[in-house]
Amino acid sequence: MKLNLIALIIRTLILKTVILMGLVSSSAFAAPANTKQEIQHLLNYVANTDCQYERNGTIHTGGEAVKHIKKKYNYYSDDIESTEDFIKFSATKSKMSGKKYMIHCSDKQSITSKDWLLSELKNYRTLSD
Repeated sequence: MKLNLIALIIRTLILKTVILMGLVSSSAFAAPANTKQEIQHLLNYVANTDCQYERNGTIHTGGEAVKHIKKKYNYYSDDIESTEDFIKFSATKSKMSGKKYMIHCSDKQSITSKDWLLSELKNYRTLSD
């Protein structure tokens, strides 16, 4: 009788732990709404730019670049907890060659994609406050 009671208590505790872990993992690791909005803004910013996006020595339009960035975003989604993580994992450099992505705008000096996107993120956050 005592063993049955102990076994029941242990099973109950295990079940509660598993349920709690499921609740924590599904909510704690989901990107906050503002992060999702910021990422969507940056994707739109890239897609609609007149600047050229250089990846591994090849020039792409913003529309072409955003398709590649979205693929990397989907691949690294489990590692992305902030908009800065999105930039780091999805839009900074080639994981194959290690080359940084570059942005070429006709009226400005070339800049790394990381710096370009962080600058736009700063502007977006300033306007959102």
